[in-house]
Amino acid sequence: MDVFSAGDTAWVLICTILVLLMSITAVAFFYGGLCKRKNVLNTIFLTFIAFSIISVIWVIFGYQFAFGTDINGLIGSPSNFFLQGIGLDELSGTIPTLLFVMFQCAFAGLTCAIMSGALVGRMKTKAWIAFTILWVCIVYVPIAHWVWGGGWLMQMGALDFAGGAVVHINSGISALAVALVLGRRKNISIPHNLGYAVLGAALLWIGWMGFNGGSGLAADGLAANAIIVSNVAAAVGLIVWTLIDTKVVGKPTVLGAISGAIAGLVGITPAAGFVDVFGALVIGAGASVVSYFAVYYLKPKLGYDDALDVWGIHGMSGVWGAIATGIFAVPAVNGAAGLIAGNANQLVVQIISVVVTIVYAFTISYILAKVLDKAMGGIRVEESEETVGLDTSLHQESAYNFN
Repeated sequence: MDVFSAGDTAWVLICTILVLLMSITAVAFFYGGLCKRKNVLNTIFLTFIAFSIISVIWVIFGYQFAFGTDINGLIGSPSNFFLQGIGLDELSGTIPTLLFVMFQCAFAGLTCAIMSGALVGRMKTKAWIAFTILWVCIVYVPIAHWVWGGGWLMQMGALDFAGGAVVHINSGISALAVALVLGRRKNISIPHNLGYAVLGAALLWIGWMGFNGGSGLAADGLAANAIIVSNVAAAVGLIVWTLIDTKVVGKPTVLGAISGAIAGLVGITPAAGFVDVFGALVIGAGASVVSYFAVYYLKPKLGYDDALDVWGIHGMSGVWGAIATGIFAVPAVNGAAGLIAGNANQLVVQIISVVVTIVYAFTISYILAKVLDKAMGGIRVEESEETVGLDTSLHQESAYNFN
């Protein structure tokens, strides 16, 4: 029987605010600094409009289909539309159900905001809005139900503590699908304001403590462990990427440092509630190696234009983290055992969940982008608009006015 806990509720309230900090402020600054100067406002706008759209959809019907009573392992039962019937005193475990709704809303909004980084500077705003509406309904909600809402992957025993598959693989592979439909940018340049990106990365690092630390929905030792292993993974990810940079290009870079930290945080996300510090060290280091390879070797070789390396960092590190959870999970943390604890089947289940997420999210996202491309006369902005920049051609605004 569910019993209200003021301590758990206070903790999850704080964590919800931290995830909101990530979803709006941190991603906006991170991507805004990495894009071209002429597209900074549009890049930030993509984050804000996506989060706003999903916030509305989530309370009308998104939450209900993702976390409602399971129907054949595929989707939740449609009930409580507009959150009608969910009382202020109704509980999910030890916290109010309405708080759980908002916590999960922040996750959904963040997932779509992350995806926008692959598309900056070349996607029509109306196309992005249409894609966001369709994507959250057809891609995010089903996957969230499969993994977290009692669906078939959850029934199979897939472990995803805070969103390795649901958030990072999902956003990364979906972003890649849309980027392939959009095609390559006309000109590729270095980040216009690395200071913005560093601020965004720092806020992401802080917010991630609530992202992972709150996913157990309780103020307890598991939350403390999640925060410790998340911080360790970020730190070792930053160190490893810096070492690789120094070896490969002869000098450390700030962009590399923050990329390594984000890769480490992504990698530990599915594992944060199942591994100890040793596992976190290996996962964080591995995430940097995997994402470095994806960004600097795989992307140039295959020729796709993932503008801000959403697939390279979120997708690839998410894949590594989800699989590594099946290797390094130890029963002492949360009862689940991975390969090194003698349970090889967990690794198999993790691989299945990764493959399913990649195939489903990529296929549906690619189809959605193609259909919208035909229906809207193209989802890419005109060449003249792309050349001038979307801040001027679309918003008729400038991020910087030195007059």
